Amino acid sequence: MYPLIEIQTIPIEIQMKTTRAHLEYARGTAQLEISRDKKGLSIRSQPIQVNIDSFESRNSVMPTTSTLIRQQAQAGVQAAYQATAVLAREGRMMMEARIDQDIVPQLARQQTMGQPTNVNVEFLPTVGPDISWDGGEMSIRYEMDKLNFDWRMEQMSFTFVPGDIEFTMTQRPDVIIKYVGGPLYVPPSADPDYKPVDVNA
Repeated sequence: MYPLIEIQTIPIEIQMKTTRAHLEYARGTAQLEISRDKKGLSIRSQPIQVNIDSFESRNSVMPTTSTLIRQQAQAGVQAAYQATAVLAREGRMMMEARIDQDIVPQLARQQTMGQPTNVNVEFLPTVGPDISWDGGEMSIRYEMDKLNFDWRMEQMSFTFVPGDIEFTMTQRPDVIIKYVGGPLYVPPSADPDYKPVDVNA
């Protein structure tokens, strides 16, 4: 005796899909401004400088008022010293003179022949100019051009996207009942394989 009915159970099938929460960045527009600073080559040259101070040279030819007063004062002092020396020398000679000596002609001879004759000849100017100089200078400077980059960006924005869980039923539950037995004949004697039941046995 075998079962006549076969029962098959089909379970439900569910597919689950999850999406994580994330931040979405909305890009802003950016502007770039480029500026250029020009440098280049610069050369600085300073030639030699000659300094000529001719004040003392001109002062020896044509003295200024202050120089003339100072020279005359020095000449007066020197003349006073010389006159004092001459008077002292002559006075001493007069004091030491003897009666048989004629001292006056001797003094006159010393005054005329002892002193050199001044003819007022001199070379002008007596002082040369003061000459000095400052050395020359040259400087060369080279600077490369400069590029300046200025980025201007608008405000950035972020959007929060929450997580998501999605359920999808891919197969519904079901019960399949299947009859696996042979055909039922009514009456049973209609079955071609029918065998009568022996009640006497």
